[in-house]
Amino acid sequence: MSSFEQSLPAAPAGPAPQATLHPRPDPRLWITGLIAGLAWLVLAALIAQWPNRKVGFADWAYTQELAIGLAVLAVALAAVAVLGRRLGPVYAWLRPTGPWLVVLPLLLGVWEVLTAKLALLPVPFFAPPQALIEVYADDWPRLGDSLVNSLWLLANGYVLGVVSGFLTGVAIGWSRRLGYWVHPVLRLLGPIPSTALLPLAFFFFPSSWSAAVFLIALATWFPVTVLTWSGVASVDRAYYDVARTLGANERFLVLRVAIPAALPHVFVGLFMGLGASFSVLVAAEMMGVKSGLGWYLQWAQGWAAYANMYAALIVMALVFSGLITLLFVLRDRLLAWQKGVVRW
Repeated sequence: MSSFEQSLPAAPAGPAPQATLHPRPDPRLWITGLIAGLAWLVLAALIAQWPNRKVGFADWAYTQELAIGLAVLAVALAAVAVLGRRLGPVYAWLRPTGPWLVVLPLLLGVWEVLTAKLALLPVPFFAPPQALIEVYADDWPRLGDSLVNSLWLLANGYVLGVVSGFLTGVAIGWSRRLGYWVHPVLRLLGPIPSTALLPLAFFFFPSSWSAAVFLIALATWFPVTVLTWSGVASVDRAYYDVARTLGANERFLVLRVAIPAALPHVFVGLFMGLGASFSVLVAAEMMGVKSGLGWYLQWAQGWAAYANMYAALIVMALVFSGLITLLFVLRDRLLAWQKGVVRW
């Protein structure tokens, strides 16, 4: 050891300082949650204390019930803000939505003021929030029956389209000879909107329900076929070579190599097919099916019951968004290595 090294001071004993920075813990009090609770409470007071402007001979029903419900929501948000992390999953789920919980009562308040309080928007084209509550309370049997029928119709068409599209995509992605014959048909029929085939479908099928199932299946079939075909065709040939070296037969290569490797592409096709099936479902129900959310929208518009129409649109948005969420959950379970790559 040199004399220079001997003259250096010895390093202090003890553990080395940590280089990583610890994240700052969450505060015990959720400030955004308190602000949101206050905003919802102010909205409840506004709805309860500001008299409605009567249009016609009747006042808007369920005004006080709406105010009470919003006040309960405000108290619940304040409790979550105070208790914080002691609530566990509830707090972890609500905390990221804090800014939205502040903005939503502001938007709802503007809606309430422009419709029920000042009547600046023409009736019956625009209805206040409490009118939607009246629809859900009084017309839930018809709306619920329409929802059940829509889900049943969507399930039949979507499952049929997914199965046929998946099998077609795997077949033409694996066999070039089969792809030679199917590819022109795919290019010809696929880009045509399924709703453009409504008159033909209702003519050739024995019932409007079966025609609607066919159209939903057709709208789902095209994206699932194309994305499955793309996934199977893009699998690295080295995977097949390794499997053949280990003695794999043709069936093993398709079921255990090609299909698992193509699953990311398949799920993209499933998402696209589900979105296309929603639009075709509503259009088909408006044209010929005697029950469903699309039929309900047309019925409400025909009777100028726009509050019913808005209530059905909200149900439709929640249900369709929930179905896409379930599909994402299934994707994250089957493709764990891609979890979080695409969020919904």
